[in-house]
Amino acid sequence: MTGETTGGTTGGASPAPSPASPVRILLCDDHVVVRAGLLALLGSEPDIEVVGEAGSGEEAVVLADRLTPDVVLMDLQLGEGIDGVEATRRIAADGTVHVLVLTTYDTDADITRAIEAGATGYLLKAERPEELFAAIRSAAQGRTTLSAPVASRVMARMRSPRPSLTDRERDILAQLSQGLGNRDIARALFISEATVKTHLGRIYDKLGVDTRAGAVSVAKEQRLLP
Repeated sequence: MTGETTGGTTGGASPAPSPASPVRILLCDDHVVVRAGLLALLGSEPDIEVVGEAGSGEEAVVLADRLTPDVVLMDLQLGEGIDGVEATRRIAADGTVHVLVLTTYDTDADITRAIEAGATGYLLKAERPEELFAAIRSAAQGRTTLSAPVASRVMARMRSPRPSLTDRERDILAQLSQGLGNRDIARALFISEATVKTHLGRIYDKLGVDTRAGAVSVAKEQRLLP
């Protein structure tokens, strides 16, 4: 059952965390068993209080506004409805509630989307409890915390320059991401199919792929799409 936990605050803004007041947490995960496990785990820490649970992104947004927790512990994949990234974007929009992503997904695309949406930190579910507790306390103070594998991926991306595409190649890539075939791309951009094929070959070489799906996937990870 989702919603406010027993004894949770029902509304109004809360003061910033202090030694005398625990960090107030809202859990968001679509798996009841996972939420129950986190509730039990976090209950062992006297300076952390779970004030609510959400089983969907929409519910998390509503409860975050109602309960104004210090930190929302957010999964990324939430079944039907908005995903964790969109929920993070809505919750973090006004800057009063911090979102700490807790997930099993560590692809470049997931990490980038979550951070761009406003997540304060990104933690993997494989982390030790002590790491989770520390990340929650850091997030409550607005400090960024990343799991070691996530931090490594972020650093690797920063060190690797993005492929340099021409404006025309970007146009074709954008059309490609919409599922258009060569003929439709040619019509949309007022060029010949032969020209589209030539540009696609160059795009594949620059992105290190050999399929249309691969090109779109890498383009999303590298943030090459508009």
